[in-house]
Amino acid sequence: MNLRSARRAIAYLLGVLAIASACIGATLPALGQSTESLRQTPPLAGVAILDALRRGGYVLYFRHTSTDFGQNDDRMTGYEDCARQRNLTDAGRAEARTIGAAIRALGLPIGRVLASPFCRTRETAELIFGRATVSNAVRGGPAQADDDRYAELKALLSAPVTGGVDLAIVSHGNPYRAIVGGPHLAEGEAAVIEPRGKEGFRVVAQIRKDEWTALSMGK
Repeated sequence: MNLRSARRAIAYLLGVLAIASACIGATLPALGQSTESLRQTPPLAGVAILDALRRGGYVLYFRHTSTDFGQNDDRMTGYEDCARQRNLTDAGRAEARTIGAAIRALGLPIGRVLASPFCRTRETAELIFGRATVSNAVRGGPAQADDDRYAELKALLSAPVTGGVDLAIVSHGNPYRAIVGGPHLAEGEAAVIEPRGKEGFRVVAQIRKDEWTALSMGK
């Protein structure tokens, strides 16, 4: 094969690869995304997040703040048995207080505050919002229950939030990952969720625990 023929062959192969790449890109979601609306890239950021939350009608889903992974829940006798659960660290308590101060400074209209019955989630909710109503629905049912152990949580996230306020939920990483997909929320991270009734819900933003102060300063 002479040089000219070789160049033609290479050009042909590059063209085939380019077409194949375009076809694959048109039919498959981007890495880390899904065609399901629940897993779309969050579309809101910065001031747009605050505008949305100030209008009300959204759900703020928090994973509890930092905990002591040297502890576990294996020997707990009940949800009130905090001594045998994985609990917040002093740093986790400070994080929750800081988040709460920022939310108050932003003047976000928080309505109901629902917390998983574990001590770490109740304490996080109380430190951030000053109150909490314990709800098994935000934790999910036992693993051996029916296939949709998070049906009640899905219903909460999908139901319209009325009255010009936002619903706050403080729970765990596993329920969120199970129904939204992708990686866990980090400890102290929050998802901003838009309820869509019969269409389910959509995650429109995620806020790390260290971003609230910056948001409150920018207002």
